[in-house]
Amino acid sequence: MLPPSKPKQRPGAGVGLYQETAMTDLTLYTNPQSRGRIAHWMMEELGEPYDTVWLDYGSSMKASDYLAVNPMGKVPALRHAAVVVTEAAAICAYLADAFPHKGLLPQTPAERSAYFRWLFFAAGPLEQAVVSRALGWEVPPGRGAMVGFGSYADTLNALESWLREGPFVCGERFTAADVYVGSSVTWGLMFGTIEKRPVFEAYAARVMARPAYTRALQINEARLAAGGAAG
Repeated sequence: MLPPSKPKQRPGAGVGLYQETAMTDLTLYTNPQSRGRIAHWMMEELGEPYDTVWLDYGSSMKASDYLAVNPMGKVPALRHAAVVVTEAAAICAYLADAFPHKGLLPQTPAERSAYFRWLFFAAGPLEQAVVSRALGWEVPPGRGAMVGFGSYADTLNALESWLREGPFVCGERFTAADVYVGSSVTWGLMFGTIEKRPVFEAYAARVMARPAYTRALQINEARLAAGGAAG
């Protein structure tokens, strides 16, 4: 079986990777150089004890033990008691729903519509647009209707127009959607796959100011510094 690292006792209890606590019913499978950082941020926002299993590319991530968890052999994955959830956006939405008292869910119909709309937008059109740009893929002229994002410019313009309206995806309320959308925007700005527009930079600054974001960043950077990057 995959050995979990010893779990963090509580959010903010230092950045050590191997703190002594009892095992929990939340286990995150991840790698410090992966989309697992999104789920790690969500775990810190949640504020519940959890175990972390660090996996390496090409070895433990493709081993039979982990393939039984996620047949794709990719991270992140979340085990919550007897159930498994994969895909970073799904993990964010699942945890917000599983722990409603944590306040990471939308509260009004208007918030709910924005929450689902932009969570799925970031996981679909935005992801496709930035990856295609990073890889140099071009949609042939006249074929924009065949791809979910239409065009890179249309995708960024749509997101910019929404984020201009409020500090967070659901307006004044920070939700789990901001963990995923915020990760997409901050990474895009960092790696140059999202244009540096003032609206995006201001939004990124707001979400990066979250204490949970800082804690997750420190945990992953400490893992990298300890030689835990995958190869």
